[in-house]
Amino acid sequence: MTQHESTYRPTTRAGQWLDERLPAARLMHSSFVDYPTPRNLNYLWTFGGILSFCLGVQIVTGIVLAMHYVPSDKMAFDSIEHIRRNVNFGWLIRNVHAVGASMFFIAVYIHIARGLYYGSYKAPREVLWILGVIIYLLMMAAGFMGYTLPWGQMSFWGVTVITNLFSAIPFVGQSIVKWLWGGYAVSGVTLNRFFSLHYLLPFVIAGVVVLHIWALHVVGQNNPTGIEIKTRADTVPMTPYATMKDFVGLSVFILFFSWFVFFAPDYLGHADNYIEANPLSTPPHIVPEWYYLPFYAILRAIPSKLGGVVAMFSAILILAFVPWLDTSRVKSTKYRPVYRYFFWFFIFSVLALGYLGGKPPEGAYVYWARFFTAYYFLHFLVVMPIVGVLETPRPMPRSISEAVLGGAGGTPHGATAAPERR
Repeated sequence: MTQHESTYRPTTRAGQWLDERLPAARLMHSSFVDYPTPRNLNYLWTFGGILSFCLGVQIVTGIVLAMHYVPSDKMAFDSIEHIRRNVNFGWLIRNVHAVGASMFFIAVYIHIARGLYYGSYKAPREVLWILGVIIYLLMMAAGFMGYTLPWGQMSFWGVTVITNLFSAIPFVGQSIVKWLWGGYAVSGVTLNRFFSLHYLLPFVIAGVVVLHIWALHVVGQNNPTGIEIKTRADTVPMTPYATMKDFVGLSVFILFFSWFVFFAPDYLGHADNYIEANPLSTPPHIVPEWYYLPFYAILRAIPSKLGGVVAMFSAILILAFVPWLDTSRVKSTKYRPVYRYFFWFFIFSVLALGYLGGKPPEGAYVYWARFFTAYYFLHFLVVMPIVGVLETPRPMPRSISEAVLGGAGGTPHGATAAPERR
């Protein structure tokens, strides 16, 4: 059903002339107007559009901020204050950009959790999922480099600690650290390098997002049942049905976004970052931004420096292998009575690691971080493969339209169907 006949018909002679030579309008109409979408999508599917909105906001506000920002260790901190106090609407642009980073990660974590719950990584969507993981990695890199730019205490020492981790890599670690620093210590050269990369990466992300959307339109959208589209009755046109739902979801998200921008713009940041960077004064507790805390907890849970670095990066890269680690015959967790409990414990483990990542690495905090780190990897390497083989899924509807008309998760008139196989 991903291959469909476009209903686009140019109504003017100029439109017909252009459509014969460059059918861009036809492509947009085919992709975003009459494209067939599953008729049972819920509001969790609106986060793809929300993420596109967040990326656009970050690019636009970032370009404006770059016009006034000075990437110098002597001027960076003061230039941020100049933007907030003296530039017309600078306070608003800076707040939107700073809060927007957190909103971007909130949306992407919900998007990833939805994909894991409904099996959106399973065939034929493996490449779509891997492109999503690449976008997530690029987001983390862009966010880390952007956190450096205010040149506050937490910016300076966060960069010092995190970049020092690369020194644990055998043979080439020290060379990588010197290259990142642009010398033998974190300095204005480091700041200038990170500013350049931070400005570049959002455009790279936008390019991968285009590939992500392209892959989505080739294989089609997943849906809450995990059943592939079989007939036209299973679908509705993307516009107005899906786009109006996206509009409602985005409107609610903007209200949430706006509350932080106007009433608590500094709530998600760290107080020490409003003190100018001082290489001679180390903060008592160095922590990254909240969206890195689960991986920071994994890093500190491992006694070995090299082992911690490997575990931290493995915790992200393992997501790319989920399509092959999950052996279940069905996609959606709503039809998997046993795995559902493991899934929600996995979500709890990630939240717990986020909490522990913000605590001092001592006492019970370390032991609990090790426990949840162990489960994080066991979930992917043990639970997914074994439970997928042993579990007996619940009966599934025979089609998307049957699930909608006969009641979600059920089959009308007592009919049952075998689980869809990969």
